[in-house]
Amino acid sequence: MFKKLCSTVTPILLLAAVPVMAQEVPQVAPTYNCDFEPACEVSPGIYGKMGSPVTSKFNLSIGGFVKLDYAYNSVNLGSNIPAMASVQQMPKSSSPAAQQDQSIFTARQSRIWFKVAGPTFLGAKTNALIETDFYGGGGSSNETASMRLRLAHGSLDWSNTQLLFGQAYDIFGPAVPSTIDFGTNGATGAPSQPRVPQIRVTQKVELNANNALRLIVGVQNPTQDSNLQTNAAGDSWGATPNVAGQVMLVSKALGVAPGYYGLPMNSLTAGVFGLVGKQDVAGNKDTVDSWGYGFYTFVPLLKSKDGKNRAMTASFEGQAYLAANMRFNGATGNTLVGPTGDKTGAKGYGFYGQLMFHPIQQLGVTAGYSRRNAYNSSDYKGISNFEKSNSSLYANIAYDLNAAVRVAVEYQNLDTKYGNSVSAGTTNLVGTAGTGSANIGRLAFYYFF
Repeated sequence: MFKKLCSTVTPILLLAAVPVMAQEVPQVAPTYNCDFEPACEVSPGIYGKMGSPVTSKFNLSIGGFVKLDYAYNSVNLGSNIPAMASVQQMPKSSSPAAQQDQSIFTARQSRIWFKVAGPTFLGAKTNALIETDFYGGGGSSNETASMRLRLAHGSLDWSNTQLLFGQAYDIFGPAVPSTIDFGTNGATGAPSQPRVPQIRVTQKVELNANNALRLIVGVQNPTQDSNLQTNAAGDSWGATPNVAGQVMLVSKALGVAPGYYGLPMNSLTAGVFGLVGKQDVAGNKDTVDSWGYGFYTFVPLLKSKDGKNRAMTASFEGQAYLAANMRFNGATGNTLVGPTGDKTGAKGYGFYGQLMFHPIQQLGVTAGYSRRNAYNSSDYKGISNFEKSNSSLYANIAYDLNAAVRVAVEYQNLDTKYGNSVSAGTTNLVGTAGTGSANIGRLAFYYFF
């Protein structure tokens, strides 16, 4: 009788428990990285919630992207830079490399970052960021790619003042072209590289409700390439850091429009930037000055309707500069000129302009041109095949499939002109023509996370 009762009651109890068990496993609706319409789920990288805190000593957010690059180059640019051709001069048209093309893939630009929001200090929020990619110097191929430190800095952020220390973007040259090419025209008139150790202060000065000044001053590496970085007989000191700064007017008068990669929404910005320093040079009777100054602007041509949506927005970004002994960040093509014992910094200038247009939220079209020139060719007397100019013309289209996936295509023409080119029979240099150029096609797939 007891067994019969159990066999009858047990199924009834189990059926009664089903609703309870179902309640213990709530059904969670999917969420998207967005907070606006239309097409709210399409917004890689910037719109909506940028990061969700995870368990750590402080609030920690993780992000980055996976990127696969394919490049067809009409000349042979080597195996390590399929995604960053604009960081180098083009091989001369009569050289073996100019007679070879290449078709290559890489995923080494993929990157990951960690952001930390820590405790307050004297009314300031404390933050930190570490970002890495896979272009480390120890990796000679895609199969042996090494991690590389891109950014690593902490900051104290008050309402109008920021103190930042660590490795961050070079203060000189704020423009960063939106190219699929990883080089972002750094060697062709837009010296946004490298990321360097520094300490800097940023101060915002409110002028009125719509206008403010942004002031930046900092002390930063690197020491100049090809200049002495170690002690030598007769020298009293070696390398020293540089001092750099910016003074920018930021205005809300024209609204906001998309900037780099179509991710940040930027206001009208215009101002000047500069850098000064000096370096010891082995055997030189005097130190060599490093300096540069320039003008930068970002202009929303068609503003966002709500400050977030990219549909029917357009922007212009431009920059021009003059510099000396600044090859370390790509501002000049050469480092030093002049005879032994009396060398001075090689002078150069550059300019850059870019138009960006988003007809719809998901689609961005970008075109630009940049160029770096030697300032005075007569300074390069006796230097064979020096770079007279290095230019980049590019156009790309990017389409966001959803909140994570972006597909982009790009055409780029790179051109280098050389000075003091020597004819065959007088030198063992490979290639005697005075020019080199490349036509490049790229296809890139991104997954933002």
